[in-house]
Amino acid sequence: MTRVSYRDRLTSPLPRPQDLYRILREGGFRGPTDNADRIPVLRGGLPSLEPGTSTWTWIGHSTYLVRTGGISVLTDPVWSTKIPGVPPRLTPPGVAWADLPEIDAVLISHDHYDHLDAPTVRKLPRHTPILVGAGLGRWFRKRGFSEVVELDWWESAEVGGVRFDFTPAHHWSRRSMFDTCRSLWGGWVITPQHGPRSYHCGDSGYGTWFGEIGDRYPGIEVAMMPIGAYEPRWFMRAVHMDPAEAVRALGDLGARRLAAMHWGTFVLTREPVEQPLELIRKEWATAGRDAADLWALAVGETRVLEDRA
Repeated sequence: MTRVSYRDRLTSPLPRPQDLYRILREGGFRGPTDNADRIPVLRGGLPSLEPGTSTWTWIGHSTYLVRTGGISVLTDPVWSTKIPGVPPRLTPPGVAWADLPEIDAVLISHDHYDHLDAPTVRKLPRHTPILVGAGLGRWFRKRGFSEVVELDWWESAEVGGVRFDFTPAHHWSRRSMFDTCRSLWGGWVITPQHGPRSYHCGDSGYGTWFGEIGDRYPGIEVAMMPIGAYEPRWFMRAVHMDPAEAVRALGDLGARRLAAMHWGTFVLTREPVEQPLELIRKEWATAGRDAADLWALAVGETRVLEDRA
């Protein structure tokens, strides 16, 4: 029988009406955008993929193009200029849609509009393999997608010889007034046969899941971690990490490199738009980690790692 709710997977209570009232009384969700020009953008096109390498390209927000194990993967693809409920995007997608390689798999962390964008999904060929959390497959099947895989936490699927594991996150799901927690939220561990293992967090507050993910999937080389949408903390702490928590979570994962995301694209919360970049650099230095392992990428920037022999 199909589950009708995943509320039992919540690790914190959902916002109450009085919490939303307090947010509005204190000035709402939106922060200043005066320094949006400080968000780095580097739209030089995709570099060629050399044999024996894997690449990570930040498209914007939580969208990465990961080329590894001989396939091309999109995470939480959002190319729209505008999504419901928030102002237009501050920075353009780092790669034009027409310049993408053929996409072999799409990973969706959860159904919030800044992670599941219907206009972008419509651009995909309907035979594209779509990997989603349990309960979200029907959304894609209704739109004609023929290869949709739904996974519970800790379950895995394989596409083109690359393994994808769906992992827990401290978050929730909702796309309308009537489907709260009707589908499962999470992150993704990407494991090619010979390339570096990487991890896409999706959305998450800080919590115990990161240590268990690290124990189950050792040797994560690149962790794509959210660093923005964290103010005010009393409201956002349960579902969005701030930069200090992102660095702490990386340590729990046992991961080496942090590839920043979930900032500099949409104005979702109250912190100044440039602040996540400033703070992640500060927290990284405070933690004494190698500066080369912080991938605070410009929009459109690509990083490359050699695969294992």
